[in-house]
Amino acid sequence: MALSSKTIIFIAHRLSIARITNNITVIDNGKIVEQGSHEELLKNKSLYFKLMQTQ
Repeated sequence: MALSSKTIIFIAHRLSIARITNNITVIDNGKIVEQGSHEELLKNKSLYFKLMQTQ
């Protein structure tokens, strides 16, 4: 079975699941504050990085 290109939006309370996604969008107080892959967001050392450290 061939996979087609799809967009799936999910909300995760466990950030460890985000590692397997292609793109992560971080929303804080209703505003998009950063977007990128798991690796890119960790390099930025901003909100996503801080959240990952608390997990």
